[in-house]
Amino acid sequence: MKQASLTINVPFFDVDAMQVVWHGHYIKYIEMARSELLRTFDYDYPTMEANGHLWPIVDLRLKYVASATYGQDIRVTATLVEWEHRLKMNYEIRCVETDELLTKATSVQVAVCKNTKEMLFESPDIVFEKLGVTRS
Repeated sequence: MKQASLTINVPFFDVDAMQVVWHGHYIKYIEMARSELLRTFDYDYPTMEANGHLWPIVDLRLKYVASATYGQDIRVTATLVEWEHRLKMNYEIRCVETDELLTKATSVQVAVCKNTKEMLFESPDIVFEKLGVTRS
């Protein structure tokens, strides 16, 4: 499975008056990790579009376990778990210092033809090529 991680120092503008990260910013953090993961196999958003496909998010789920706080270093890890019919990724956000789990998430994206806007029911061949796997 493909995986990528990045470390973020929680900035002041992401927290509320209690110095806790506002819940919506976790989505930004997992988007950053998703882009990092896609770059590991050279299939980031510009490459997707250049190959005639758009990949909208059709499902996004987050489970908030504990709060991230101002100045805390967090590690966001994205793991590709499905790619044959959709791109499904699992995420974990953890405190760098303690390894405490802060948030778990899952996202699902489907391929859409850029020109026709029709959803594809299988991932395009380019996904398999970039991942170096064969269709099953």
